[in-house]
Amino acid sequence: MRLFLNKPSFSIPINIIRSAFFNSNRRYPLPVKNHNLNFFFRRISSMATTPKPNEEGAAKRFWDKFSKESNLTLYTPFVVSLASGNLKIDTFGHYVAQDVHFFKCFAQAYELAEDCADDDDAKDSIVELRKNVLYELRHHASFVQEWGVDLSKETTPNAATTKYTNFLLATASGKVEGVKGPGELATPFEKTKVAAYTLSAMAPFMRLYVFLGNELKSFVDVDGDEHPYKKLIHKYSSESYQATMLQIEDLLDKLSVSLTGQELDTMQKLYHQALKLEMEFFLAQPLHQPTVLPLSKQHIPSENQLMIFSDFDLTCSVVDSSAILAEIAIVTAPKSDQSQPESQSQSQIVRMPSADLRNTWEMLSKEYTEEYEQCMESMLANEKVESFEYEGLKKAVEELVEFERKANMKVIESEVLKGLNLEDIKRAGERLIMLDGCMGFFQSIINNQNLNVNVHVLSYCWCADLIRSAFSSGGLHQINIHANEFEYQNSLSTGEIIKKVESPIDKLQAFTNILKNNPQTGPTNLTIYIGDSVGDLLCLLEADIGIVIGSSSSLRRIGTHFGVSFVPLFPSLVKKQKECIEGSSFKWKGLSGVLYTVSSWAEVHSFIIGL
Repeated sequence: MRLFLNKPSFSIPINIIRSAFFNSNRRYPLPVKNHNLNFFFRRISSMATTPKPNEEGAAKRFWDKFSKESNLTLYTPFVVSLASGNLKIDTFGHYVAQDVHFFKCFAQAYELAEDCADDDDAKDSIVELRKNVLYELRHHASFVQEWGVDLSKETTPNAATTKYTNFLLATASGKVEGVKGPGELATPFEKTKVAAYTLSAMAPFMRLYVFLGNELKSFVDVDGDEHPYKKLIHKYSSESYQATMLQIEDLLDKLSVSLTGQELDTMQKLYHQALKLEMEFFLAQPLHQPTVLPLSKQHIPSENQLMIFSDFDLTCSVVDSSAILAEIAIVTAPKSDQSQPESQSQSQIVRMPSADLRNTWEMLSKEYTEEYEQCMESMLANEKVESFEYEGLKKAVEELVEFERKANMKVIESEVLKGLNLEDIKRAGERLIMLDGCMGFFQSIINNQNLNVNVHVLSYCWCADLIRSAFSSGGLHQINIHANEFEYQNSLSTGEIIKKVESPIDKLQAFTNILKNNPQTGPTNLTIYIGDSVGDLLCLLEADIGIVIGSSSSLRRIGTHFGVSFVPLFPSLVKKQKECIEGSSFKWKGLSGVLYTVSSWAEVHSFIIGL
């Protein structure tokens, strides 16, 4: 039970919550218009922030919107190997040789864009950008000489390079849906539109390289002159590279000013496509060396099994399940001046009026929040340790056991969960908003025939049916759900909870039992736990790999107090890659005191399965 306590660190638009649970197809025993939803929406509003007016240019808006692709590019085996410094020189040589084809394509695209630009300032900017590309092309061979790369021989563009260059030249030639052919561009506006489209297909190239340069620079600075690819990474992160990037983006913004909403949408699609093609380019680089990515690459289905464990509330779902169940209870409860529905009268399940239920729920929520904070302070009463101390942490977390059990008993005794219809719960689960990428990750890993995987969800949720319905809506019937259950009488909840997982210790016990009773348990199996809160802390640490998603302050407070280190996943993979040499093996191990942090399920997906 968490009673809205752990709020996600991102905003949740209210209209999304409304449409998720109260669309026109939803049927409750009583009409929605007769119910006061202020309680639920007030709680959700506390998680949401009012969006600020967007005054940024088109280039910045597009980059922010599609930042997922840029972050995922970091998780390509090539980029991780480049950052670590142990990328093989022949792979690096192939990579820089492909740049020649990009430079030639860029020069040609700029020439076409110049012909289309109507404004003299825009033409001058394009001419200058083209000169920069031609300069890079002339000096590229000398730049890569220190790595022993010979560019005097003609190289063949690989499939990913060709895919991008064909896309760019087609765009620059006006071969975009809804755009006339080059010879048919009669008006200056039509020509300017093509120039804007061309820049949309070019801008993400420079922005991505500057992003990668800035992200990788810290690894170069640590290694100093010993990093073999220092010169290249410093080039990408240099002020001159950033200036060129800003020049392209400034031009893109100016060219987009006079365009319609539909034309801006086309620009956005071209930008996104270019960014995806760039990510494919990095993925296509041939690597003939051991790499830490993706994790499943080291998996041998006949010899070992991937054991994936995950929390549910706020790890998988956007809203805590207690909020959903409370809203179902409030919405379907009778008003004080209404009689009980006949189905409930016959079953002898009598419910309190919705107003009383709402007041009771608010009181329970307030009490839980206050007592939880007191419990946290008690766990932090002892002096902070200097190094990881698992037993001390476990003893402190045990304080939550009695607290969570008492909280659940209060809920049961209050009868707020009495009379919920099983079909309503299932429909709510089917409409539950999941964190972006969560469902896709589980679908990919379960449906991958090349993996021997066992997936379990461990949750405090009062009603496992809600979780089952959420995953079943995505075709995920194979996930093992370990959570509490409602007791039903004629498909209506009695208000009782069949208690299975109430506390962090219960979660740990379930985790341990699953591993112990797994018929394929062996020393080569790998356990991964994904969670977001203090309730997951012990399981996160016991797993070979513990991944923290989100930014729970209480989790970090308790963890760091007992010596747990929270480190971003990507730098950790670069460090692992440095240790990864031919003929060697590397291992992940539990109880190391290190947990890996990510901001999205996309990172989890790219780490475990690959892009």
